[in-house]
Amino acid sequence: MSALTRTPRGLDRVNPVTPFAAATLYSLPMLLTIDLVSAAVALGAWIIVFAGAGIGPRTVLRRSWPLLLAAPLSAVSMLLYAEPGGRIHAQLWLIVISDQSIELALAIGLRVLAIGVPILVGLVGLDPTRLADGLAQVARLPHRFVLAALAGVRLFGVLGEDWRQISLARRARGLGDTGAVRRAMQAAFALLVVALRRGGTLATAMEARGFGGAERTWARPSTLTRADAVLLLITAVVGALAVGTALATGSFRPVWQGAL
Repeated sequence: MSALTRTPRGLDRVNPVTPFAAATLYSLPMLLTIDLVSAAVALGAWIIVFAGAGIGPRTVLRRSWPLLLAAPLSAVSMLLYAEPGGRIHAQLWLIVISDQSIELALAIGLRVLAIGVPILVGLVGLDPTRLADGLAQVARLPHRFVLAALAGVRLFGVLGEDWRQISLARRARGLGDTGAVRRAMQAAFALLVVALRRGGTLATAMEARGFGGAERTWARPSTLTRADAVLLLITAVVGALAVGTALATGSFRPVWQGAL
């Protein structure tokens, strides 16, 4: 199991459904404001939480690296097009860089990291089977939907091998040497046909084994424990601490006031 898909030690005992609830609980207060203080406090608090939970910096970076690209892009757009305020540093047509746009750019970029990093660390690498058990037994979602989604996720990893086999077969028949675009489109259509056939076969097999019945039992019980309560408590405390600090310092900037 790779480092990207392995569940961090601090989340081993947490039900896979709980990180989704924790992400919602944490995101709601963090989306109420776009100030710099709350984002900085939240990000700093999560760094401390990760260290205490045994989640190392390498794991955090491997799971949240897309945000290292998204955060600067969000900050740049705010830097160039936010409503000007204070001292104007540069201006070109619609682009105005001012003290306020710089502050908003830093706040937005940091907020993307403060919200996205803990969510990605908690959700990336969840075991699909445990998640399906939790969704059906804890979240009480329809088991037909849950099992179908689990089967789809399991088969998704087979598509890469199917693509390789189709490419090799076409090349052996002399059809894969020219026309890269045409070759890719034909291989994609063949892959779609293979996936549909496999899906139909799997659906029939699952129906024959009783997966479509009204009631079913579960081989792996999925329950909530004290670890789930601790995770929810931590997310609530971090969100409240961040927003409370922003209110106490007077930097709270409601999102409904707008940034443009």
